[in-house]
Amino acid sequence: MPAVITLGELLIDFVSTRAGVSLEEAPAFEKAAGGAPANVAVGTARLGVTSAFLGKVGEDAFGRFLARTLKENGVDISGLCFSREARTMLAFVSLQASGERDFEFYRSPSADILYTPEEVHTALLQQARVFHFGSISLISEPSRSATLYAVETARQAGALISYDPNLRLNLWADEHAAREGIRLGWPLAHVIKVSEEELAFLSGMEDITQGAQALWHPELKLLVVTRGKDGCAYFTPDFNGEIPGFPVHAVDTTGAGDGFVAGMLAGLSEQLLASLDQTRLHEILRFANAVGALTTTRRGAIPALPRRQEVEAFLAQAG
Repeated sequence: MPAVITLGELLIDFVSTRAGVSLEEAPAFEKAAGGAPANVAVGTARLGVTSAFLGKVGEDAFGRFLARTLKENGVDISGLCFSREARTMLAFVSLQASGERDFEFYRSPSADILYTPEEVHTALLQQARVFHFGSISLISEPSRSATLYAVETARQAGALISYDPNLRLNLWADEHAAREGIRLGWPLAHVIKVSEEELAFLSGMEDITQGAQALWHPELKLLVVTRGKDGCAYFTPDFNGEIPGFPVHAVDTTGAGDGFVAGMLAGLSEQLLASLDQTRLHEILRFANAVGALTTTRRGAIPALPRRQEVEAFLAQAG
């Protein structure tokens, strides 16, 4: 029985073999499995927590590669569907000299967009302790309806609902569409991970505390704002605080946020939020910070996600 189930895009990241350049300047690319919800599924599995992935890829070489990658990493893929109508989504990624990532997506449409409510593995969802989803599957139909149906099914089954907005503006029609689409998932979640930039985009406020207060909703139990190398800030109905990050030599930041989510959900899947005190939350988020930091030390997303022993050794060395 999977403790954590994720739903959304599963794709190929073609990562520039040279850092510090734009996509236009990149000389070559290295293939890596990716897609934020899929990264989280692999991340939790590598941390010793059973996981499953729901979504759709093309019936093509890339789709088969992705399915094999998830399975080899211990992820339950019984809810993964294959499309003969569209190909697997591709993304080209480079890390520019400024530190910003340059993305170009090939998705018009890709198989993940064609995922339907009828294809959602409801029996699997009803077993989960945690259900996690992102905003990319909310961009278009029918994947939007499939995502919302899956969220409702998991909520009715009593699962903890986790959401990562994962803003990719170039996939939306415009900024207004992005805000409205992302907000579809916001009030449905008990736990939300958002970056500083995403919080400012959604709230219109640069101050983290003010932005968190503006976007708070009654069913939200934990809002975590990631701050890159500076760690994260967290907010609950009873307390809030900050957890510092870890200094590492970052090679590629792709998947760092997903690694953080995997670390966080690995901890939350073991303990009910209602019984979570501030000390234990600190431990969980410090662990999540370590997972995110380690993910940046290798290229790609899924290939870079660490295993629990590696994280524990890193934390022991950090003191």
